[in-house]
Amino acid sequence: MTATTTAPRAATPVRVQGTPNARLRAWATRAPLLPALIFMIAVTQLPFVATLVISFFDWNSLYPDARAFAGFANYSEVLTDPDLRRSVWTTILLTVAVVLASLVLGLGLALLLDRRFRGRGIVRTLLIAPFLVVPVAAALLWKHVLYNPEYGLFNGLLHYVGGPQPDWISDTPLLAVEASLVWQWTPFMMLILLAGLQSRDQQQIEAARVDGASDWQIFRHLTLPHLRRYLELGALLGSIYIVQNFDAVFTITSGGLGTANLPYTVYQTFYQAHENGLASAAGVLVVIGSIIIATFALRVVSSLFREEVGRS
Repeated sequence: MTATTTAPRAATPVRVQGTPNARLRAWATRAPLLPALIFMIAVTQLPFVATLVISFFDWNSLYPDARAFAGFANYSEVLTDPDLRRSVWTTILLTVAVVLASLVLGLGLALLLDRRFRGRGIVRTLLIAPFLVVPVAAALLWKHVLYNPEYGLFNGLLHYVGGPQPDWISDTPLLAVEASLVWQWTPFMMLILLAGLQSRDQQQIEAARVDGASDWQIFRHLTLPHLRRYLELGALLGSIYIVQNFDAVFTITSGGLGTANLPYTVYQTFYQAHENGLASAAGVLVVIGSIIIATFALRVVSSLFREEVGRS
């Protein structure tokens, strides 16, 4: 008997993730995104790096030859100058007032739109419209159509009922700016909270009604805890945008009468005082504050996604 031997089969080569072919395929899939990435870096990161570098210099554009390295002196002046500190306080006051008022009004409108009634789609479209208006156009609308003491709508209505004829911008400047921003940002809050209302567990609500819970008890113990994440998200996203708001302050009051917030003060420092270094330092502080708020907003968004995945 002769023993037959079979030659061992050649092992099939296994491609590992780190091979050149795998890396080439990975770069090929990412290649279409590279132009967008390069463009984003060119228009956002490079100007910020340049602003960061300029913020460390004592640099007045009227005296370019007198430029000198100043270290953190510009940041110290931003934090200690009375006018700049006042603008920081105005920014905080403006942001808090607008965000809180927009959230309360947006919650009320979201509760209204969560009910079924005839013409709900038309009402929802009309309520969203203020958020779609260009910010400068919205500010001009409030300044000339509503606030004007001679032909404005508010004074026209007061004249019809025999009321006073106030100069809204001169008498209540900060409130005038806040009202225009609340009008524009309430639809944004409404959309976020309406999405939260429509993601509630309807079976849980029906069970509470069967057990005899009133509408207020359902809102307090079921709806409001469910909306907590959505309220946080609306407050954080609204704060990011309102902290950086420039249009309403510039258009309605031109930064006068105690309404100059930090972005408007940066504009004044750069374009009127020509203090490039000081304006850059203030701008960097605005960016840092926005990044801090955005970090919390991203955490809230990620937690909302995790909750939705857990439900599905």
